[in-house]
Amino acid sequence: MSHRVGFGYDVHRFERNRPFTLGGIIIPHNKGLAGHSDADVLIHAICDALLGAASLGDIGSHFPDSSVEYKNIDSKLLLKEVVKIVSKKNFRIGNIDTTISLQKPKIATYIPQMIQTLATVMEIDEADISVKATTTERMGFVGREEGVAAYAVVLIERS
Repeated sequence: MSHRVGFGYDVHRFERNRPFTLGGIIIPHNKGLAGHSDADVLIHAICDALLGAASLGDIGSHFPDSSVEYKNIDSKLLLKEVVKIVSKKNFRIGNIDTTISLQKPKIATYIPQMIQTLATVMEIDEADISVKATTTERMGFVGREEGVAAYAVVLIERS
């Protein structure tokens, strides 16, 4: 099969005294996301979607949170490595569609910068990346502002 689809999902809880990194950029907020790395839920969801589409496991199997090597690592570095891993299996990215679910902060004005950053890291056209944001209308952990969830769907093609 020349085309394959992958789905990724990630969630991290908010924590004080950490930067809020999302889509490869730092967004001003009074809390950041807790995690072994920089906890960039959007990039982690994209990594899982890419790896899943190529049947290569998940982000944790390649970059375990038990490894000190990945402590506080910039997730853009992980994404760059995932793109290399997928490319070695003769796949290239067709397009990526993502949704970030968070109550606050509002991030619409940051989405163009996220897309630009992600496109640069993955070496693909900005037009091949969609980033959307939604709230949960104050329902669940996202609505209570306890954390952020991100979803990603990717299409990869044999190169």
